[in-house]
Amino acid sequence: MMNGRKECKKLDGKDLINIGIFTAIYFVVVFSVAMLGMIPIFLVLLTVFVPLVGGIIFELFLTKVKKFGMITIMGFLLGLIMLLTGMGYVPIVTGTLFGCLADFIYTKGKFASARLAVLANGFFSIWCWGNYYELFFNPDAYWSTRQVYGEGYITAVRALFPTYMAPVLVVVCFVSGIFGGLLGRMLLKKHFKRAGIA
Repeated sequence: MMNGRKECKKLDGKDLINIGIFTAIYFVVVFSVAMLGMIPIFLVLLTVFVPLVGGIIFELFLTKVKKFGMITIMGFLLGLIMLLTGMGYVPIVTGTLFGCLADFIYTKGKFASARLAVLANGFFSIWCWGNYYELFFNPDAYWSTRQVYGEGYITAVRALFPTYMAPVLVVVCFVSGIFGGLLGRMLLKKHFKRAGIA
C-alpha cells in the first residue's frame, strides 16, 4: 500500500528539474544527430538513429522516474521545442501521446521493470515521427518555406517520402526504440542496478 501511495504522489521540484535536464540533453543529442538530415537518405534514417541514440538518454532518465507524468511531460516538451524550431504542431501531439503511453507502460512495472523500460522507449520513440507529418501529408506547404535547401535536395527528399511510407516509419521508430532501449540498458547497467530496476 505504501508503495502505491508513493507512486501516486504529485511531481515535486526535483522531478521537474530531472525532466528539464534530461529533456535538454535528449534534445541536444537529437539535434546533433539531425544534422545528418542534410543528406537526403539520412533524413529517413533519423527514424533509426534518433531512437537508438536517444534510447541511451531515455533509459538513464528512467532511473530517475518514480512518478507517473514525468515521461509525458518530457514528450510534450520535446514536441514544443520542435514547434519552436519550425517543425509544426504535430510533434507536440505525438510527443504527448506516446510519452503518456510510455508512462503507463513504465508505471505498470512499478518503475522497476527492465523489460517494460525497454518497451517504454520503443513507444516513446514514435514521438519523432511527428516531425515527418508534413513531409507526408502537406509537402507543398512544408517546402514552400524551405526553398533555401535548393531544388535538387527538395526533389530528392520528396521522392523518399511517398505517403505509403508514413506507417512504415512509425514501425521503424518503434523497433529502433526497442534496440535503443536495449543499448541504453547495456551501457547503463550499473545505474539500473543502483536504481533497483531489474
